[in-house]
Order: sequence, then C-alpha cells, then structure tokens
Amino acid sequence: DRDTDKKRIEELLEENMVLEIAQKQSMNESAHLGWELEQLSKSTDLADSEKSFVFELNECASSRILKLEKDNQSLQNTIQELRDASLTSRESSLKFVELEKENQQLSKKIEKLQNQIEREKQSNQDLETLSEELIKDKEQLQVVMETLKADKDRQIKDLKQENDHL
Repeated sequence: DRDTDKKRIEELLEENMVLEIAQKQSMNESAHLGWELEQLSKSTDLADSEKSFVFELNECASSRILKLEKDNQSLQNTIQELRDASLTSRESSLKFVELEKENQQLSKKIEKLQNQIEREKQSNQDLETLSEELIKDKEQLQVVMETLKADKDRQIKDLKQENDHL
C-alpha cells in the first residue's frame, strides 16, 4: 500500500509539474497576447474586429489559466489526502511492528514451555523405566526369598528329622 501510495504521489507530483508548466506557458501566452494587444492598440489602423479577436484570445487564455489553477488545487488536495493516508499507513505499520515483536516474545515463551514439557516427558519416561526395573527387581527378590524360605523350611525339617533320629 505504501509503495502504491508513493507511486501515486510521484505521478501526481509529475502531473502537477506538467500543469504548472502549462500554467506558466499559458500565462506567458497571455502576457504575450497582452503585449500584442497593447502593440495593436497603439497602432491606429487596428480595426474593431481585430480587437475583438485579441480580446477573445485573452479571455480564452484566462479561462484556461483558471481551469489549470482548479486542476492544480485539486491535485494539491489529492496529494495532501495521500500524505494523510501515508501517515495512517505508517501508524498501522508501527502497530504491526509492535504486534510482531509481541508475537515473537510469545513464540519464545511457547518454545520455552514446549522445551520444558519435553524435558518433563523425558523425565516421566525415565521414571517409568526405573519403576518397571524396580518392579522386576522386586519380583526377582520375591522369587529368591521364596527359594530361601523353601530351603530354610527344608533345612528345618531335615534338622528336626535328624534331631528326632538322635
């Protein structure tokens, strides 16, 4: 939008310069016609029809100048409107930049939280693995204890039999 506005402003400025040049040319023509009119009025053999023609030319040039001035004013208003729009666009751009910075900060926070969640998941997996290993160790110890208890019971029985035998 800003580039489009800048291009439009440049086009309007060029058009404005062309109109100003045309206005100056028209003013020069008018001045030249005025000079010619003055020269002709000094001349005594000038007929009324020629005066009328010069007067019409002068009026035509004047109306053209007025039209160019109106066009120039219109272009000036358009340029001002585009400048105002450009300022509004800049303000919007600044707000966008602020929102973008805030978005980046939030993205960093989200990334940190995701990293923390990953670490906690890994920690939970480690604890789960440890828990499974402890359960296996417990089962092995129970098997060993049952074996020892069976051995102890057998030894007690053997010792009782030996005692009874003695």
